[in-house]
Amino acid sequence: MNARLDSTTPAKAASAELNAEQAIGQIAVQLPGATAVFRRLKLDFCCGGHISLRQSAADKQLNLDEVLAELSALHRNDAMPTETEPSALIDHILERYHAVHREQLPELIRMARRVEAVHRDNPQVPTGLAQLLETMEQELLAHMEKEEQILFPIMKAGGNPFVSRPIAMMRQEHIGHGQLLDHVLGLTNDATPPQGACNTWRALYAGIAQLSEDLINHIHLENNVLFPKFESAQDASPAAAKGCGSGGCGCS
Repeated sequence: MNARLDSTTPAKAASAELNAEQAIGQIAVQLPGATAVFRRLKLDFCCGGHISLRQSAADKQLNLDEVLAELSALHRNDAMPTETEPSALIDHILERYHAVHREQLPELIRMARRVEAVHRDNPQVPTGLAQLLETMEQELLAHMEKEEQILFPIMKAGGNPFVSRPIAMMRQEHIGHGQLLDHVLGLTNDATPPQGACNTWRALYAGIAQLSEDLINHIHLENNVLFPKFESAQDASPAAAKGCGSGGCGCS
């Protein structure tokens, strides 16, 4: 665990290893999900973000190797599955996307509330972001539950003559998810923090960038890889061809 986490983008940072000498504020910004770990361990990544992970852990009498292991577990494998058999695809979607969305959204909501409250006088504060993320969380949770309880079990059993109906509903909901994502990115200047933003603000936007990438890949994998295995050509509706957002967010 000696390689540096040098990247300035979440996608690249996720593929790097951690360095105990790195400032925890930098880790919080570069590794989505790290803020939840730091908050639980009472490590101050905002005002105390200049302190190294090693020193921060020592000050709290924490086991450094255990902290590093917990942070390393946040790294996501973004490689597309090589196995395209439906059951394997579904298992990958459940582990890589459904479980991750359930982890990342509550922390993003918490940070958004914090940023909106602390920086409410800043003209660049993303007012309404927490509420928008809460709406996204509610809709995604309901959507994923329907997939897990209804659609995916049908698919794992080989499908049935009526499977195109729930697929069409999921495709339509994907469009709604994309539209919400468009709103989130519009409110946050495409997840670009303003000059002088604090570590919490920067970590929030890094997490939103990761959420955006995850959600687009998630919808792409379902719309373009999994669902067509159970649809005939006429099942693909004109609405599904529009992608998943009003701005065409790249997954059509």
